[in-house]
Amino acid sequence: QVQLVESGGGLVQPGGSLRLSCAASGSIFGIYIMGWYRQAPGKQRDLVATITAIGNTNYADSVKGRFTISRDNAKNTMSLEMNSLKPEDTGVYYCNVRKGSYTYWGQGTQVTVSS
Repeated sequence: QVQLVESGGGLVQPGGSLRLSCAASGSIFGIYIMGWYRQAPGKQRDLVATITAIGNTNYADSVKGRFTISRDNAKNTMSLEMNSLKPEDTGVYYCNVRKGSYTYWGQGTQVTVSS
């Protein structure tokens, strides 16, 4: 069993920055992928970025060059640094872990980009 808790969301002006964090606890075992997903109002939940246990990353085209995903395996944490934020980045951001046939989600943290 894995528990994921996100933090760091909030209200920010366009062009601003935020850093989201995800703390994982429980029975994390073996190789697994961590990632961030977001769900804008009225839209589906979409991938933002993923990172493997050895640090290979993948980003949605809409955030390339602006967002950076990272993880600390010793502390079981993951972060998402978001720069040059745009109104279309607004949504609930979810931490995700995929391990074998199992998928785990955090509760989500709200990010609102507005003037």
